[in-house]
This record gives sequence, C-alpha cells and structure tokens, in this order.
Amino acid sequence: MRSCKLSSGATMPALGLGTWRMGESPRRRAEELDALKYGLDLGYPMIDTAEMYGDGGAEEIVGEAIAGRSERPFIVSKVYPHNASRAGTIAACERSLKRMRIERIDLYLLHWRGGARIEETFEAFHRLRQAGKIGDFGVSNFDLDDMEDAARLDKGLNASNQVLYCLSRRGPEYDLLPWMRKKSIPLMAYSPLDQGGLLREPALKKLADGLGCTPAQLAIAWLLAQPGVVTIPKSSTRDRVKENLGALDVKLTPQILADLDRAFPPPRGKQPLEML
Repeated sequence: MRSCKLSSGATMPALGLGTWRMGESPRRRAEELDALKYGLDLGYPMIDTAEMYGDGGAEEIVGEAIAGRSERPFIVSKVYPHNASRAGTIAACERSLKRMRIERIDLYLLHWRGGARIEETFEAFHRLRQAGKIGDFGVSNFDLDDMEDAARLDKGLNASNQVLYCLSRRGPEYDLLPWMRKKSIPLMAYSPLDQGGLLREPALKKLADGLGCTPAQLAIAWLLAQPGVVTIPKSSTRDRVKENLGALDVKLTPQILADLDRAFPPPRGKQPLEML
C-alpha cells in the first residue's frame, strides 16, 4: 500500500478506517467494533478517530479493536477547538490516550480552527511531542489562508490537513492541494463517498461497471491515485469494509481519469472549503 512521508520521517498509510459517527448508539456498538476488528484483520493499517466522535465513544471502540494485537495500526485522533488551549490540548490528549488504552497517538490534529489561538494549540502539540505522547501533529478543515498561518507557526512540523475531498467535492484542487504538495504536507480526505451520495451517481456506476468494480471502489481508487492524498472511508459493516479495501486493486487508465473529469469536473476557480 502506498504511504506518505511525514515531516518527522514517519510514514502515514494512504488508506485507513474512519470512525465518524461511531460510538453514538449502544445498539450499534457491537457491529461497529466488529467492523473495525475485521478491517484490521484484512490489513487496514490506519484508523482515524476524534474525541468528538460519539463524545469519546468512538475512541473507546478503537481501543477495544486494537487491544491485544501484535501490530498496532497508525492512529489518528483530533482535539476539539474548545479544548485546544495549552493546558486543554494536553488534557484532551491524555483523555484520548486513556480511552484508546495506548501511550502514543501517531498523528494528532486540531479538528477545526476556533476557540483557542492556534499558537497555544501548537505549543501544546510540541510539548506532547517532546513527551512522547504524540508522533506528528496537524490540522483539519483548514483552508489555504489557515494553512499558511499554521505553516508559519508550526516551524515545518505540520504533518497533515484533513478536509472534505472527493469526486463530487473537488474544491481543494484549485489552490489548497497544490500548496500542500509543494510543502510535502499530505491531504487526508474524509467522506470519500460524500456520505454515500456518490454511490447514487449514474456516471460513476457506469464507469465502475466498465472496470468491473463497484462505484465505491472507483471513487476511493481515484483519491488514492492523487499524489499526496490519503483517505479514510468509514463503514460499520464487514461487506463494505472489504469492498472499500478492493479499491487498491482498481487500475485507473488515462481514459478513465479523463472520463471522471468529464463527469465530475475539477474547479475552475477558488471555492470556499466545504465541511460536513
């Protein structure tokens, strides 16, 4: 599997398991836990989560899923903006570590800009890194102006920016993604299937049928083909977890890429960064 190199020298896998909206319902907990364990059994090398997801419930499920494994996946988590003061970031990280029952988060992100000044947040990130509590750190839902601010404050240690990016939401391609590529900062694409909306697009289904894959696999494969991009599809069922992993076997020809550009045109101008 392709990976992206972070500024620390660590590598981040190109494909992982998302956990957004996990941990919200006790009735779905067993299914969600089973899906994560199954994904890890299949070889997914990364899990993305956040203290926001299920008010910590998703992190608890992650902790259960990785417990007792000889090889631990690459773990990404995020701090709420309203917790992102100097002391608040450190305390939030400690809570996340406790919920997941681990000693270190590989990549720790500010979930979005707001609340505390980012200078305070980044100072806390540096302290956590020096203490061995996190590996790398970065941000989420930052547009270009925010990224330029973060890069100045971060002293070159900004490891990633997680944003909404998929075939039906290509706004980051206009200026954000090119800037990040120049800085060698990976873009982590969340909601690669646009919360399922892409699966209902006739053009995507037609192209997928021609390739002998599913629409979900084609949409994820398109993201994986973008230099400097990683993605974290979320699913709570075994079938979909296995299906998404099949995106690694989809071969995209120049003709298919051109057909996808016609069906889902790239942006012609600056667009506000979208969020879900």
